[in-house]
Amino acid sequence: MSLALSAQAREALQTWLETARALKGQAAHTQTAYRADVVDFIAFMTAHRGGPQGLGALSEITVSEMRAWMAHLREGGAGARSMARKLSAVKSFYRWLAEREGFEPTAVLSARAPKFQKKLPRPLDAPAARAMLAQVGEQGRADWIGARDVAVVTLLYGSGLRISEALGLTGRDVPLGEGLRITGKGGKERVVPVLPVARSAVARYVELCPFEIGAGEAVFRGARGGPLSPRVVQQVTEASRMQLGLPASATPHAMRHSFATHLLAAGGDLRAIQELLGHASLSTTQAYTSVDEVHLMKVYAAAHPKAKG
Repeated sequence: MSLALSAQAREALQTWLETARALKGQAAHTQTAYRADVVDFIAFMTAHRGGPQGLGALSEITVSEMRAWMAHLREGGAGARSMARKLSAVKSFYRWLAEREGFEPTAVLSARAPKFQKKLPRPLDAPAARAMLAQVGEQGRADWIGARDVAVVTLLYGSGLRISEALGLTGRDVPLGEGLRITGKGGKERVVPVLPVARSAVARYVELCPFEIGAGEAVFRGARGGPLSPRVVQQVTEASRMQLGLPASATPHAMRHSFATHLLAAGGDLRAIQELLGHASLSTTQAYTSVDEVHLMKVYAAAHPKAKG
């Protein structure tokens, strides 16, 4: 596919990605996806037009050509969500390229992605979350494995960590203090609180763990001593939710959803929760929360100056 790019187009694409990484801290997997989406777009235009697409040709994309590209994606089986992501990548590249090269990108930027229904996360209610924490400890073949699973899931629910963040802890992080510095998506750092129950759970696991945990080594280990796989945590929670009769949506990530939802239900500030979760956008945090409208109206009535008056 890279053969579809002229030397100028390839240089522009690389510079755009490097700029986005420097200014926005884009994660490596995001950049890989964006690169592939833009290259695929240019490859289509090459085939559609019957010739290599340099910067001059790219600046002359028409509305009908954008429609042809999107029809091509649909025919190839791309879903609405996938098409929206691809179009977003192409638009982002074109905004930057148009500013740099001085052309009008309206034909590209006016293209609309098909609408799709966002899948809202399904957090567990508080009793179910507590039951899950208790049940995961019963799945381990050894005491230290049960303690490990409890510690991981407690961090997901008690501190709102992503599973990759919990499994990314090293010996330098233990024993845990009242706060924990986490490097999340895009290299963004945040400090999350660590509740006493989470500190206790991790300390118990470390005490029982039969493997030495060096400063640069993973805290959480698999049965053979290697870094714990996310798949193992998923299997443990799957077994637990089946025994508890919880729905299939009761996943490790649902514990993180539950962290956000329960904080907001208790009166937590949405922007503060955004910081704790490490979300770049407040809208992402809103999607993580599931508080009924009655509660939100009570919070509004209690906090908004005009509502009080």
